[in-house]
Amino acid sequence: MNYGKRGVKAKQKELNAKGGKFGRKFLFLIFKLAMAACIGVGICALAGGIGLFRSILAGTPTIKLSQMLATGQATMVFDANGKKIDEYISTDSNRIVVRADQVPEQLGLAFVALEDERFFQHNGVDYKAMVRAGWQYLKTGGSETQGASTITQQLLKNTIFTDWTEEGDNRIKKLQRKIQEQYLAIEVTKRTEKKDILLRYMNAINLGQNTLGVESASQRYFGKSAIDLTLSECAVIAAITQNPNKYNPLRNPDNNKGRRKTCLNNMKRLGFITTEEYNEAIADTDAVYERISYHDTELAGIEDSTATYFSDAVYEQVFADLVKMGYTKDVATSMLNSGGLRIYTTLDPEIQAILDEEFQNPDNFSPQTHWYLNYELSIYDEDDESHNYSKENMTTFFKESGQKGFNLIFADQESAYEAIATFRGAMFEQLGLVENEDDYVEVINLVAQPQVAMVVEDQKTGYVVAMEGGRGDKVGRRTLNRATNALRSPGSTFKVLASFAPALDAGGKTLATTYMDAPFNYYGGRPVSNWYHGYYRGIQTLRDAVAQSLNIIAVKNLTVIGPRMGYDYCLNFGFTTLTDGVVIGGKTFSDVNQTLALGGLTYGVSPYELNAGYATIANGGIHAEPKVYTKVTDADGNVILDNTTPSTRRVIKETTAYLLTNAMQDVLTVGTGSKANFSGQAIAGKTGTSSDYKDCWFVGYTPYYTATVWTGYDNNVGMSTSKSNNESDISKYMWKAVMSRIHENLEYKDFVEPEGIVRMDVCNQSGLLPIPGLCDGCLKSELFAVDNAPTESCNVHYSGYICAYDGRIATDLCPFAQPGAATLPFVEDPSLWEGSGLVEGQAGTVSGYCMHDAAFFAQPNAQDLIYQQWMEIEARNQQIQEQQEQEAQ
Repeated sequence: MNYGKRGVKAKQKELNAKGGKFGRKFLFLIFKLAMAACIGVGICALAGGIGLFRSILAGTPTIKLSQMLATGQATMVFDANGKKIDEYISTDSNRIVVRADQVPEQLGLAFVALEDERFFQHNGVDYKAMVRAGWQYLKTGGSETQGASTITQQLLKNTIFTDWTEEGDNRIKKLQRKIQEQYLAIEVTKRTEKKDILLRYMNAINLGQNTLGVESASQRYFGKSAIDLTLSECAVIAAITQNPNKYNPLRNPDNNKGRRKTCLNNMKRLGFITTEEYNEAIADTDAVYERISYHDTELAGIEDSTATYFSDAVYEQVFADLVKMGYTKDVATSMLNSGGLRIYTTLDPEIQAILDEEFQNPDNFSPQTHWYLNYELSIYDEDDESHNYSKENMTTFFKESGQKGFNLIFADQESAYEAIATFRGAMFEQLGLVENEDDYVEVINLVAQPQVAMVVEDQKTGYVVAMEGGRGDKVGRRTLNRATNALRSPGSTFKVLASFAPALDAGGKTLATTYMDAPFNYYGGRPVSNWYHGYYRGIQTLRDAVAQSLNIIAVKNLTVIGPRMGYDYCLNFGFTTLTDGVVIGGKTFSDVNQTLALGGLTYGVSPYELNAGYATIANGGIHAEPKVYTKVTDADGNVILDNTTPSTRRVIKETTAYLLTNAMQDVLTVGTGSKANFSGQAIAGKTGTSSDYKDCWFVGYTPYYTATVWTGYDNNVGMSTSKSNNESDISKYMWKAVMSRIHENLEYKDFVEPEGIVRMDVCNQSGLLPIPGLCDGCLKSELFAVDNAPTESCNVHYSGYICAYDGRIATDLCPFAQPGAATLPFVEDPSLWEGSGLVEGQAGTVSGYCMHDAAFFAQPNAQDLIYQQWMEIEARNQQIQEQQEQEAQ
């Protein structure tokens, strides 16, 4: 710098120069304008930012703590003793919500130590953690990030913001939602105690293995409730949170082990645990993972459990009852699978265990097990087009190949796989393809046959205490439950419900009422067949018909009282699958007909409903609606469905129920059900067999329980009755095996005779009061309802004037009338044979009077006939006299 005179003058000249002065002023003006613009832009930006921030906050929902609840909870199912037996779980619903007193304090502190050290100090947002995370991001160039979300923010993400951040959202949108999340975290913290936030957080978080919340995780990994977790186990669960897959203690135990140690270190540093507690937990490191592995082994197969048939029935019944209440099917499904319901069932675990054991015992089944094939095949050609084949296609193929009896039933599994290979090869050949295992997909399911199902019910309450829906392995949830959903012909078990019960209750009939077991046809002319072939048993009482399961007597009886009466009684017994008119294939079918007596139905019935029908008789004629659960509550204990008080109605009189019970006791002592009998209890029951032994039943009861067993092939093949492989008796033997064990330690009880029952002697040929001196050889003691006891005398045995020629009652015109006694031809209701196509006599309706009526004497040769008859009478008398003289000598 030149500070001489010359230099100073030069500088002054430069400053005073007009051109330079103007330039400086211009630059200063530009500077001021720029500053003003910057200030303006800053003010606008600030205003915009404030406006944007306000708009973001304006779009933030107002929430309450009660809304910060994770949706989706597992529905739990309990037996009658309160033990959990199953869960209904949909995706993202395996959660069991717990209260504060059900979680150990150390578990909450473990989450705090790992996820949010300053949880108890900050206001919902941890600014220090945000700065730390930001610095880490800048320091690593974005390659590493650290979480800065507090427990409160994580709770909001898991409960309120579950669908706010989506794949592909831009950064501005994510930033907007982050601001809203932080704002709400601060607002929630202002109004909520930290312990409540922490509890809701522990109920909401994902902890791997399809578990949500600490209780579900505790049960999955350790097989116990969260309250029973040790410090070591608490650290394992807390370590999962940050990344449930990476830190899964089963799949990645080493990763979890490292994070668990960090958790314990932090807890010690923060003063949450003592040094002794820390050392104890560290010493448990190897053992805790061994316990997890051991419990996982115990659970092998249970997570993908097919559940039990009983649990399936519970699901279906609760679903149906929810829909009846007014819930839509979608809502009912959601409630069951993710609504956190608590279902308390009627299952008696001890009785169910007996059923399980007996159904697994091969001695209860026939020696030869057959196999029913369910089969599907998909073949893919060169264009990857699928060609699909079913078991019906397989059946058609083999029948067209000459195996007319092919029915998908195989004597062994090897034969089934041979048939599969033959069919598969033929289908490839039809398509012009070379068989290659990469070009087809098969679904093969071989089911043991014959199948068996069983239901056991407490008749006093209607509570079903045990159930089996089939034998063998169960292949999935809510598959075919033969106990509740398989509709089969009930066969002869329907004789009691459709024919005999209505007849005794309202049809004026008694157990002594008699019918002729003789040829008889249905309306239209088709003969009624007995299960015993080639002969008939003559006059039979209704008691005989119950004990010996007489088809013709049951059909005749229903014909007399009317099929409509029998049908209406069956509806009242609780059957929901009957129909009084349905069109199938252009034809109308109805169960209001004579075949109802023998279980010839349009659709059939389930063992569940048949059992309830007989339970009605066992319960003195009162039908208790069968149920598999007592009540259903929500997760908070509010009752939604209540069956604790059974729904009941009277179906038959108490006296009718007792008479039927007494008659059905004969079934086990002298009748068709003797193979089901056991000592130590009073038992009543009924056998049932449909045509060709396609269905075989035994349903019976004691004063304690009613049980039904069904046996049959899933595809309606007739069962074997051979001595070496008698499949038709399985129901009786299974009923005996199960019920004898159920009653082992139960006190003997007899069926209680109600008031209104009287015992009387009657003639066993007519069922009416005996005539002294005439019916002495035919007397029978029988029980009657007082209001329906016989008052008329026997109409089979006669004392008075009889015709000496034919032994019948003499008409007023009879020339051979003489005093005497006679056994008259059995007379039945004419309505039985009027529509059957049978003539008088074939139906047992021959008149009791002799032939000498007005029509006889109107014949031109009447006097000649009388003379011939007189000669025959004389010859008979002479023969009798000679025989008597010989006997006297």
